[in-house]
Amino acid sequence: MKKNKIIYWISTGIVVAMMLFIGYGYLTKDEMKAAFIHLGFPSYFRIELAIAKIIGALVLLIPVVQKEIKDIAYVGFAITFISAFIAHISSGDPVSIAMMPLIFLGILVISFIYSKKYVRNRNIESVRQPKASFNLM
Repeated sequence: MKKNKIIYWISTGIVVAMMLFIGYGYLTKDEMKAAFIHLGFPSYFRIELAIAKIIGALVLLIPVVQKEIKDIAYVGFAITFISAFIAHISSGDPVSIAMMPLIFLGILVISFIYSKKYVRNRNIESVRQPKASFNLM
């Protein structure tokens, strides 16, 4: 169904754009370095997380990646969002900052749910389409 495809790509696009933007920021922005220090994380973790976010974003974006690999990326992002919420709350950040990871977790859940619907509908449509046959007689 076209609605499922639109919801899937919009929600996935938001998650992917955010992950790429943040992953790049982790590697290049001094504010991000300071934020990791504020949260009590070592500097090497920021680099590892940046690389993981960029790879995960590409996994979700590229259509030919296997479903199981995409599921691993979804789980990894969910853990990251929940961990970010806990880290912000634990460090005394305002609730408005701490809630952002949970908002993106909600968008991620929408992307995950509609990825299943989109793939299922795409598979059903491919079965329904008649195969081209060549009749030489």
